[in-house]
Amino acid sequence: MLDIKLIREKPDFVRERLATRGGKTPLDFKVLCGLDAEKRKLQFEIDDLRARRNDLSKDIGKRRAMGEDVSAITEEVKSVNAKLQVLENRLPEEDMRITGWLLELPNLPHTSVPVGKDSADNPEVRRWGKPPKFAFQPKPHWEIGEKLGILDFPRATKISGSGFILYKGAGARLERGLINFLLDLHTREHGFTEVFPPFLINRNAMIGTGQLPKFEEDMYRLRDDDLYLAPTAEVPVANIHREEILREDQLPIYYCAYTPCFRREAGAAGKETRGMIRVHQFDKVEMIKYTKPETSYDELEKMVANAERVLQLLGLHYRVVLLCTGDMGFASAKTYDIEVWAPGQNAYLEVSSCSNCEDFQARRANIKFKGADGKNRFVHILNGSGTALARLYVALLETYQQADGSVKLPEVLAPYMDGVIHIHL
Repeated sequence: MLDIKLIREKPDFVRERLATRGGKTPLDFKVLCGLDAEKRKLQFEIDDLRARRNDLSKDIGKRRAMGEDVSAITEEVKSVNAKLQVLENRLPEEDMRITGWLLELPNLPHTSVPVGKDSADNPEVRRWGKPPKFAFQPKPHWEIGEKLGILDFPRATKISGSGFILYKGAGARLERGLINFLLDLHTREHGFTEVFPPFLINRNAMIGTGQLPKFEEDMYRLRDDDLYLAPTAEVPVANIHREEILREDQLPIYYCAYTPCFRREAGAAGKETRGMIRVHQFDKVEMIKYTKPETSYDELEKMVANAERVLQLLGLHYRVVLLCTGDMGFASAKTYDIEVWAPGQNAYLEVSSCSNCEDFQARRANIKFKGADGKNRFVHILNGSGTALARLYVALLETYQQADGSVKLPEVLAPYMDGVIHIHL
């Protein structure tokens, strides 16, 4: 959530930064600033009445000590209290009106983010490795998986509908092994603390990270409870310290977590893709950082390096792109995407997205830290896929496929596959 003080003091700056995202700003800044002015006026009146009541109470004490009649002053106190009650009852309503408008506003892009309309305007930052070469025509993952009996899309559709995956045998072991490989890497080498959060999330937590209210249509919600299936581990983990004031010496805090991810938009009309490129349910290991504002952009670069390390260890060719203003997520101030090469698709697939949300989510979730000066400040929150499993799985099958239809996985996965890294009929 944006700082209302920033909007109040620099409305043109905020409007211009939001305009770089494209589309129409979803509110009239004059209306919002007007609501803010009304609220501040109301708060001033409340403070003035409280001060008057305190003065009257002191006066009553002095007069009673001298044996004087205080009935007139007591009546004035009652009048002040009655006015205060009316105004204090209005204050939460004014807060809710302003907050309702602020929740619809996306984050401001950082000044280092290139201005652009869509993914075509995303500059490439770097590449690692080279696309593999084959002496045969590489097959797509669904053909590889179905032939080897490790993926069964027809039966997944029978169970749940389109956009779901059924892993079998070595395919299921590979999925489980990848999850453990990612968690071990980030906890043992990159300094993250593993957490295992709930997969059902309440409305306040979804609001905290920016999924609600704007993207409610894309979420899976329980019919009888105000709970949502996790769209990503970012949501529960970024809310771990909700409504808390941390100590400065606790920062930075690194968490990583595995969750299945549930997303309704995968099956939207026109978005169907064969296989497991775009699905309603997939596994992911997520990295979350709580940092001081001064170090958050250094921490973002480290997070990207942590995600890249996954692909480097697996020997997968990839590229890193910097998202332009028109292609960024709602809560992000700056985002890097890591795209892995999938030979069977002849395309790069996004396998990780690493973002600095600055204090946008911290304001929504009210997460602060107490600085050395004794003042409370909002933390900066970063999130990054470390990585998304479905597309990582695709890249592995398609990169390491053999001419006979088998798959030879990289040696680094041997401990997670009981030593069996050659999957064949």
